[in-house]
Amino acid sequence: MALINRVSRLFKADFHAVLDQIEEPEQLLKQAIRDMEDDLAGSEQSIANSLHQQDVMAARRDEIHTSVNDLDEQLDLCFESGKEDLSRSLIRKKLEAERLLKRLISKYESNASQLKEQQASLEANRSTLHGLRQKAELFAHRLPSHESGNAFDDAAWFSRDMNIGDDEVEIAFLREKSRRSAS
Repeated sequence: MALINRVSRLFKADFHAVLDQIEEPEQLLKQAIRDMEDDLAGSEQSIANSLHQQDVMAARRDEIHTSVNDLDEQLDLCFESGKEDLSRSLIRKKLEAERLLKRLISKYESNASQLKEQQASLEANRSTLHGLRQKAELFAHRLPSHESGNAFDDAAWFSRDMNIGDDEVEIAFLREKSRRSAS
């Protein structure tokens, strides 16, 4: 049984090695970039929809606030005139409006937090896309090492993380500023 497992592992390893040789990293990278761009477009559309919903809810919230204020003025007038039946009707409307306002505010706040999450995710995805584009540029402009007989490992070189973080930029900025101030 152990012999069969070992042979099957060897077969799988050879099969994967053949697949690795067949795959073109440049084409895979281009497809990954296209997929990421499509995802970003969908995310941007979703954010635009959420922003529109926020605007609609804000306008509705303002309308309800105005309505509640109008009802308060009408209630003042009813109480001054001694119209208790009419004031009960207005109080019912006011309570309904306040309840609707609470629900609307809750939905508005929930949508706002989802919007922040979507925007953060979009920025992270944009950063990832930027890194993929940089890798694609490096891949497209690098010298063809396998043609020159160099034993350079393309897969290992390409798989390195080429993203430059904000902290690295800040450190390099401080070094450059220090060099220039010393001169």
